[in-house]
Order: sequence, then C-alpha cells, then structure tokens
Amino acid sequence: MLDLDTLNFGKGNGTVTVVTQDAASGVVLMVAAADREALEHTLATGEMHYRSRTRGLWHKGATSGNVQRVVSLSPDCDGDAVLARVTPAGPACHTGAVSCFGNSALASDALAALDATIAARSVAPAGGDTAPSYTRRLLTDRNLRLKKIGEEAAELVAACADGDIIRAREEVADLVYHALVALRSVGGTLDEVRDVLAMRIGQPPR
Repeated sequence: MLDLDTLNFGKGNGTVTVVTQDAASGVVLMVAAADREALEHTLATGEMHYRSRTRGLWHKGATSGNVQRVVSLSPDCDGDAVLARVTPAGPACHTGAVSCFGNSALASDALAALDATIAARSVAPAGGDTAPSYTRRLLTDRNLRLKKIGEEAAELVAACADGDIIRAREEVADLVYHALVALRSVGGTLDEVRDVLAMRIGQPPR
C-alpha cells in the first residue's frame, strides 16, 4: 500500500505530514504528523497512527473509539506528505466536530449524506409504504421524477435570468437533489459521478 522507504522523513525532522480525508465524502478530517514507527503501526493494524509532540505515538480513537480505518495511503511527489483516505468511526476533532476544519469543510459531506438518504429511501420498508416519503414517491414514479427535473431546471434558468442569487442557490440545491434521485433510479451513485469528474480533470478543454 505504501513503501515507507520512498518517504522523506528527514525533511520534517523524522516525520511526514499526514492529510487525513474521509474516503467516502472527500472531507478533509485533520492534518497531523507521523514518523516511520507510526506508519508501521498504521500498516500493521489498518488503523491510523500518528506522532504527536505531546502524546508520542498516538493511535487515533484508542480512547474515544473514533478510529480511522485505512482505505489508502498515497505519498505526495516530494515524499514528505501522505494522503490518508480513511473510513472514520466517529468525529475526527477533539471538539466532537466531524472535521478539525469546521463546518466549512463539510460541503461535500452534505452531498454524501443526501445520497445516502436517497439510497436508504430506495429500499422499500417491510410491510410496504404506509406513508411513503417524497423521495420514495419519486423513486417509484418515473414520470414524476422526470417532470420534476424539468421543472427545477426551468426554475434555475429563470432565477439566473433574473439575477436572483438567493433563489438560484436554492434552485441548484433542488435540481441536484432531483438529479441524484433520478441517478439512483437507474442504478447510479454520487461516487460514480465523482469518478467521472475526476477522470475529466486535466483533459483538454472541450
């Protein structure tokens, strides 16, 4: 997964910088330091370990239970930093916040949470829908969901034509929601959209 011999520990006086990111949402959870011993423990256990000036070798979540399970570890081009993509068992910050960078870091996580909610609604509850949610109605009614995409797109066009920034933001949010429902109805996910966008980065302009 990660060849420790390729890392430049000397540049950071025996440590490298670790940027820890939620593998599912893309949210940057925290930034910390790790030395060779910490990364050896990380590789051996599959859970993140760091090196702290005050704590020494530090197993994230050993006390709180908010461990970070490793998905991937990738060095940067200089070998003095590592991107750790993880699945967190709880908040990363000692304050109880999801990210040490506050709510502004959670914009992409909001999309992930929305997609997860849509996925949950796509599974019919046992005994049938006695009071189906709006999302469930969209998922089971092709004509309704396609109609709503058209309506929300038209409302966004109108808001932009009027120069109404507040309404435009709201209409974008509505359009994204209905687009994700439509995507889910044909078997697609937000992660697959992210993959498409990632592949387009660096491609020649259209």
